[in-house]
Amino acid sequence: MPFRQNRKHGIEQLELQALYSIAQLIGSALDLDKALSEILRVLHEELHMARATLVMPDETGSKLTIKAWYGLSEEEARRGVYRLGEGIIGKVFQNNYPFVVPDIQSEPLFLDRTQSRQDLAKGEISFIGVPVILLEKPVGVLTVDRLFDSEVSFEEDIRFLTVVAMLIAQFLNLHEAIASKEKTLVEENISLKAELKKKFSHHNIIGQSKIIQEVFRYIDKVSPSKATALLLGESGTGKELVARAIHEAGPRRDRPFIKINCAALPDTLLESELLGHEKGAFTGAVSLKKGRFELADGGTLFLDEIGELPILLQAKLLRVLQEQQFERLGGSKSIQVDVRIIAATNRSLEKAVVEKTFREDLFYRLNVVPIVLPPLRERNEDIPLLIDHFLQESNRNNDREVNLSLEALSFLENYHWPGNVRELQNLMERLVIMTDHHIIKISDLPSYLHVLPEPDVSAQEAALPDMNPSSPPDIPSGKHRSLKDIERQQIEEALKRHGWVQARAARELGLTQRQIGYRIKKYGLHPPQFI
Repeated sequence: MPFRQNRKHGIEQLELQALYSIAQLIGSALDLDKALSEILRVLHEELHMARATLVMPDETGSKLTIKAWYGLSEEEARRGVYRLGEGIIGKVFQNNYPFVVPDIQSEPLFLDRTQSRQDLAKGEISFIGVPVILLEKPVGVLTVDRLFDSEVSFEEDIRFLTVVAMLIAQFLNLHEAIASKEKTLVEENISLKAELKKKFSHHNIIGQSKIIQEVFRYIDKVSPSKATALLLGESGTGKELVARAIHEAGPRRDRPFIKINCAALPDTLLESELLGHEKGAFTGAVSLKKGRFELADGGTLFLDEIGELPILLQAKLLRVLQEQQFERLGGSKSIQVDVRIIAATNRSLEKAVVEKTFREDLFYRLNVVPIVLPPLRERNEDIPLLIDHFLQESNRNNDREVNLSLEALSFLENYHWPGNVRELQNLMERLVIMTDHHIIKISDLPSYLHVLPEPDVSAQEAALPDMNPSSPPDIPSGKHRSLKDIERQQIEEALKRHGWVQARAARELGLTQRQIGYRIKKYGLHPPQFI
């Protein structure tokens, strides 16, 4: 008697351990098939229940098939198909009640569709099936084989397997809830994308003017092809946005979009960034590095400010464009790539070719499909749309509710906009942050906007936005200050704010290091200790 009690106590301990192991699997409910297979593995390895299966309705709901199994081959599992109400499994599912077969050889309802017990001696196997119930409805059948064991009653097995079936039902319920949530998020994402596409007019670019519609037409034409596109236009007109639009609208949309600013890096680093380098190629090359061409393989490489590319590197770029292959710095192995090139510049490359600072053959190789981006002053009817977008964006980012008066809107529609869309975006951000009331009036606009442009100043050397709202430049009564004076002051003040670190000042002003270096030299600006 004590032996039987100890034996029963030991089995109960094993069952508790098995239930604990199953409960630990709840974190893997996202991968339902794996979780179910692990549950059946626990039954086999910890309680010696052979050929465990979970049978569930198929997608049509007209048949029962084996969803998960342990101790069967894939072919045997595929054979386990039952009609509703057919055999023991069909009866358990239909009647929602457990079923025990003490000896499978003497039970006519036992169909053995899997044919997985052919090598076992007769009279050795019992079969147990319990329903898996979710929200009072059967959703499956849990089955196990057991070798005859007089120490464990069928009632005990059914009790234990019913608890396991309840856990399985919770796994199914959790998985269904997660899948439903994911479906809702996907639907919301699709809906939001549709709203954004509708609002942003076309290619995520705001505008409805005739001139910007012509840009949209070029994007639609060039995006399906492999042709190199050259984006031309002033700084701040959205060249990177158009480059992304061409990439996203073409067949390479699922591949990388890699960009590099040819003016942002010293000449010595630019070649390594483009082509990569081998370990030990130069001092500091402690490991192999892939260049932008390799990273963009199969996708698109956007070469911004291509007009600033050093003349010596232009020859190597031309070879990559023509042959689609190159060698890393310090390497001898040719690397083949499939990269689409989109280049951009605010310079006149034709003039640079005449001045011998840009290769003529490279210019013609890049200038396959030129797209001219219009300055904002030529898109007056788009200004209200852009203002509305940037105001909403700034209000959302800064938790404000600021609007523009009709007088201020009318004024901004007629402003020259030397800094183009980038200037407008920065201005809206500044106004939302600095205004003390909810309506922006003309008097709230920075003073530099009221200065008339000088006729001999080009768009590239036009005035910069006032980046220091706490101390706007004063306008002497009776006369306007020149744009050059304002630009000089803005650059000098930005340099002072950043301790004369040119890179930081350039970042604040929306310039490249080359551009701010040119202006520093142009205006003869120096830190105080060198004056």
